[in-house]
Amino acid sequence: MRGRVLEVDSLAEFDLRLTRGASSLSGWRLRGIDLEERTDVLANLRVDGALFLGCTFAQGVSQDLVERGAIVFPALPGTPVNTYRTELYTPGELFDTPHYPDSLDARAYAWSCAGIDPELARSLHDHAIDQALTRWIEGRHLVGVMGGHALERGRSEYAFAARLGHALGQGQVVTTGGGPGAMEAANLGAYLADEPTEVLAEALGTLAAAPSFTPDVGSWAKAAFDVLAAWPEGRQTLGIPTWHYGHEPPNPFATAIAKYFRNATREAILLAVCDRGIVFLPGAAGTLQEVFQDACENYYADESAVAPMVLVGREHWTETVPAWNLLKALSRGRAMEEHVHLVDTVEEATEVVAGH
Repeated sequence: MRGRVLEVDSLAEFDLRLTRGASSLSGWRLRGIDLEERTDVLANLRVDGALFLGCTFAQGVSQDLVERGAIVFPALPGTPVNTYRTELYTPGELFDTPHYPDSLDARAYAWSCAGIDPELARSLHDHAIDQALTRWIEGRHLVGVMGGHALERGRSEYAFAARLGHALGQGQVVTTGGGPGAMEAANLGAYLADEPTEVLAEALGTLAAAPSFTPDVGSWAKAAFDVLAAWPEGRQTLGIPTWHYGHEPPNPFATAIAKYFRNATREAILLAVCDRGIVFLPGAAGTLQEVFQDACENYYADESAVAPMVLVGREHWTETVPAWNLLKALSRGRAMEEHVHLVDTVEEATEVVAGH
């Protein structure tokens, strides 16, 4: 990195910059670095304006840095997550043990529900995820796929969502809410976008052996990691889940996972980052909320910023959950009117997104 504000995330990078002549840490943001063996070095540097986040020091050094003008945020005790992390999660980090209740994902959810007040730590963590996500999406084009979490593996609707992700993943990064069901299927299809459809069918067969994350998250996750082991070189996909729904595990086919504690933050960001538009699969209240939250963004957007909305399933969106007529009425006369679509097939949905 270059510039006035530097993000320094490792001791090796810290040492390298000093060997290149750095004598002032003003403007530096140092995250999670063990500096216990660098007491003499720190004593000879200018530190006013430096920000130390979750770093560790020898005794007395932290107070000395503050007195010399630095800002020091210590690691928060008892917090299972790194509140100052610089990268999005990987599936392996969240599912870090074979026994799901012992995993980081489960521990973080349990901690967020505890009787203590972890509000500060949650806020710091979500802010760090915001920054990491901003860096991750730079230079990428994202298309969202929204759908219900309860859709089980092995069902035709799950296979449809996977084929949709497979088609969309050819040209952009498929982004979902990061959970199970239709979200997992779309991430799966996109992950295997470089593979032929026969491979996708084989993966679907493997997953069908563990249809749901209930009652055993471990078996459900193992089937997914078996697929990842069989095809380890998949495309990048993004999941943006939340510990607000901690009973729903993140799906491992999102190669990058921006997991938030605050669901309201997560919902807003999930819709905002999808510059190639959003495809809405049949769903219930949660998906319907996302439809009209996205519609609100498009309703007030500048014409150059409107992204397509593609509702898949005519019968569902006109009869089962009749949102289509209301959405069309809302869009009439607005810049978004030509960007609202109702389709039935993977090919139709893909064509709309490709034409944006």
